[in-house]
Amino acid sequence: MKNFNKKKLPSRHTSLGPDKAPQRSFYYAMNLTEKDVAKPFVGVVSTWNEAAPCNIALMRQAQSVKKGVKNSGGTPREFCTITVTDGIAMGHEGMKSSLVSRDVIADSTELTVRGHCYDALVGVAGCDKSLPGLMMAMVRLNVPSVFIYGGSILPGRFNGKDVTVVDVFEGVGKYSSGKMSEHALRKLELKACPSAGACGGQFTANTMACVSEAIGLALPYSAGTPAPYLQRDKYAFQSGKAVMNLLKKNIRPRDIVTKKSLENAATIVAATGGSTNAALHLPAIANEVGIKFDLMDVAKIFKKTPYLADLKPGGKYVAKDMWKAGGVPMLLKTLMDGGYIHGNCLTVTGLTMKENLKKVKFNEKQKVMRKHNNPLSFDGGVVGLKGNLAPDGAIVKVAGLKKLKFTGRARCFDTEESAYKAVLKKKYKDGDIIVIRYEGPRGGPGMREMLQTTGAIYGQGKGEKVALITDGRFSGATRGFCIGHVGPEASVGGPIALLKNGDVIHIDAKKGTINVDLTNKELKKRKKKWKPKKINFGNGTLWKYAQTVGPAYRGASTHPGGKNEVKCYADI
Repeated sequence: MKNFNKKKLPSRHTSLGPDKAPQRSFYYAMNLTEKDVAKPFVGVVSTWNEAAPCNIALMRQAQSVKKGVKNSGGTPREFCTITVTDGIAMGHEGMKSSLVSRDVIADSTELTVRGHCYDALVGVAGCDKSLPGLMMAMVRLNVPSVFIYGGSILPGRFNGKDVTVVDVFEGVGKYSSGKMSEHALRKLELKACPSAGACGGQFTANTMACVSEAIGLALPYSAGTPAPYLQRDKYAFQSGKAVMNLLKKNIRPRDIVTKKSLENAATIVAATGGSTNAALHLPAIANEVGIKFDLMDVAKIFKKTPYLADLKPGGKYVAKDMWKAGGVPMLLKTLMDGGYIHGNCLTVTGLTMKENLKKVKFNEKQKVMRKHNNPLSFDGGVVGLKGNLAPDGAIVKVAGLKKLKFTGRARCFDTEESAYKAVLKKKYKDGDIIVIRYEGPRGGPGMREMLQTTGAIYGQGKGEKVALITDGRFSGATRGFCIGHVGPEASVGGPIALLKNGDVIHIDAKKGTINVDLTNKELKKRKKKWKPKKINFGNGTLWKYAQTVGPAYRGASTHPGGKNEVKCYADI
C-alpha cells in the first residue's frame, strides 16, 4: 500500500496544516480517523435514485467501489447526483429535461469535487445521460478517474421471445392501429422490464457503456454484466482499486481520452449499431479535452467501420447476450485485428488497449458478434448525412434497415406533440417524410427524443414506409428511417425551418446525403420571410440552457471546453 504525499494533491486545501483544523473537524464528525484524513480523498459519485430501474442497483455497487478505494489506501467520499430517465420522460414535456440533465450531472459532479477538493473520482452510472455526464466531468476535472456502468436490465419474456421497453412503445402503435388488444398490451407492459438495470438493447445506455471501455475510462469487461448480478460488485471493487493505482502513477483522464481513443469509441458505436446519441456525447466529451471531434468526424469513423454485433433494436440480441458471448473486449479484439482500433491508447488499467486485449480470443460458438472480416454489413450501423437540408450534418441509424434511400414529400410539424397526435390518428400516408422541428438543443429547448412517435409509427407497420426528420434526436431504441440532429436547427433559421408541406426531400444513407428540391434562391427567399419562434420558457433551468447551449453537431455543449481552460482543477 502506497503512502501518498497529500502536499501535491487538491485535498491538501481541506486537510493539511493548523489552519485546516475547522475542515478536519467536519471529517471527524463523520467518524473518520486522523489516519483517514491523512489519506487521499476519492469522490465516489453515483446516479442512484428511485426514478427508474436503471439506477436502483447503483448504491450497492458504490459501496463496493468504496471498499476497493479503502483497500488501496484511499478515503472514499460518496455522493449522488441527479438523473432524468428517458423511458419515463418520453413523449411529454419532461423529455425537454433529458439532455439538459447530462450537463447538470457533469456540472454538479464538478462542483462537488471542486468544493471539497477531492483527489480522484470513480463514477457509477446507469442511465442514458448519466454515463456521458460523468465521463465529461472526469475529463473536465482531470483528476485520476475510473468509470463503471451500473449494468443492463434483464430481458423480459413475452410470447416466447425476449422483449425490452421498446416493444412496449411499439405495442402502443400496434394498439392504435388495431394490431394488438388492450389486454395483450397490458400483459406486455407487465413482462417487459423484470429487473434493475438500464434498457437492455443497444440503446443509448449500453452504447455509452461500450464506449466507456473503448475510450479507456472503464475496466475491461465492466460494461457487460447485468445490473442484478452480484458479479458487478467485483468490477466495482476493482474500479476502486484501479483509481488508486492511477493516483499513484498520476495517470489522468486527458492522458486516456485522446483523438485516437475517441475514434475507438466511435468505432464501437458503429460496430454495435449503437445509438445515434453517441454522436452528441462523443463531441461533448471531446470538448472537455479541447479536441475538435464533431458529428461529421464521428460519421467518418462510422462509414468505414463494419457492423458486427447483432443487437436490438435493429438486430436479435440484448446486452446480456453480448456479455455472455464474450463482452466488449472480444468485439474490440476482432476490431483491432482488422485494423479498426488504435491499440496504443492508454486505459485505466495503466496498460494500453493492445496490452489489455492480448489474451482475448474470439468465441466461435456464439452468434451475437461477428469477426471483422465477416460482418453483418461492411458499413457501420450508423451513418452521417449532409446536404442543403442539413449543412451542419444529420445522423441516421441504418442497422436493420432494408433500404438506404428514401424520397418523399414533407409533412411538417412544429412540435413533437402535434406529430404524435397525427400519427396516432394515422393522418399521414406511405411515402411521407414527417418533419418535426423546433425541437433542437436551443429551440426545444432540450432536444427531445422521439421514441414515442417513432415507436408508434413502427408499431403501425409503417417503419420503412415513411421517414422522419427532426432537429431533435432519437432514442437509441428507435428504429426505422429516422434522421435526427438536423443542423442548423429550426430555431436559428436552419433550412429545416423553411420547409413547407409537399416539399420533396431525398435521403441517401449510402452516399450520406439529405437534400430538399429547393434552389438556393428559393431557400434565401423563404429565409427572408421566416420569423424566429418564441421559446416557451422564460425562466428556470431550461431557459438558462437555451442561452448557453451550442449546436448539436458539436455535442450541444454548454461551455467553451478545454480549449479555453486557464487552470486545470487537478493542479490547484
